[in-house]
Amino acid sequence: MAGGIKKLGKNDILFREGDESDAMYVIKSGRIAITKSKGSGEIILAEKTGGEMLGEMAFFDNKPRSAGAKAMGDTEVISLPFASLHAQFKTFPEWLKAMVKTINGQLRDANTRIKNLEAVTAGDAEMFPPHLTTRLTAIISLIGFKCGEPTPEGGLVVPYSVLREYCIQIFQQPTNKLDKLMDVLQALQLMKVEDLGEGRKRITIVNHKVITGFTDWYNRYIFTEKSKQITIEEKELQTLRALVFYGRKLTADDKGFVKVSLTDMQNNSMRDLNFLFSVNEADTLAEKGLVQEKSSEQGGALSMRFKMSDLESILPYWEIVYTLKKVPARG
Repeated sequence: MAGGIKKLGKNDILFREGDESDAMYVIKSGRIAITKSKGSGEIILAEKTGGEMLGEMAFFDNKPRSAGAKAMGDTEVISLPFASLHAQFKTFPEWLKAMVKTINGQLRDANTRIKNLEAVTAGDAEMFPPHLTTRLTAIISLIGFKCGEPTPEGGLVVPYSVLREYCIQIFQQPTNKLDKLMDVLQALQLMKVEDLGEGRKRITIVNHKVITGFTDWYNRYIFTEKSKQITIEEKELQTLRALVFYGRKLTADDKGFVKVSLTDMQNNSMRDLNFLFSVNEADTLAEKGLVQEKSSEQGGALSMRFKMSDLESILPYWEIVYTLKKVPARG
């Protein structure tokens, strides 16, 4: 391969995963995405910019490319063919050649160990661990504030390219997980993702308030001492939904409290919610201080008071948490 400057346009391939290694490159200007095949598509592992080098480790072992590389826009790279570099390398002192080869070998071994560790733990890993979740929702919230264009329905259209740019360059997070998260939020009717083809998407934040509130709330929850965290168990979500459903039918008092009849909820839940609610199911929420203890009314009916805004605010947040927990780590 001849050396010199190579010009690339947006999405032009510098080399593909599995290609023979015959040169290393220095980026003169522009950006190069390092990619890895996944199914029928690809994910971006990293981005390299002006002054950075890529493909250098294969200089010593001449192994096939372990990842692909493509231009993110107009880019110029300087090609340094291995044939020419080997001729120069032969002139190095033996101690220097040994040192460089040792460092390169150690880097290769470290990469292999990391990949093996990832392979062992991938089955148990979460697709969306808590801190990754808050970073990704923070990106969506921030771009909504920064450049969201209001829609007649009250949503915000945000540029997909800016979301990806902030994800990769500023927050340094995997864009494939951002895409997956947006799919989950779309299923929860908090976002809308429309595929326009050729890698283009129209992204609408349907409920920016909930996504922003969730980011702040979940961040506080994560950093709260475990003994002081108020955690809704997944099995309690159904109870929470029922209380909110019936609470919305009532008028709150001047302090924002409503009083629901647990007896009526039990009698009508199968008809209204398609599951049988028990008058005792909210007891665990009372123990956590989210609702008041149930009380007896005239005639033996049971009722419960709670502040409507408290339950309405946390319900969508816990819906997000448990929906994300069900996303498989692979896929």
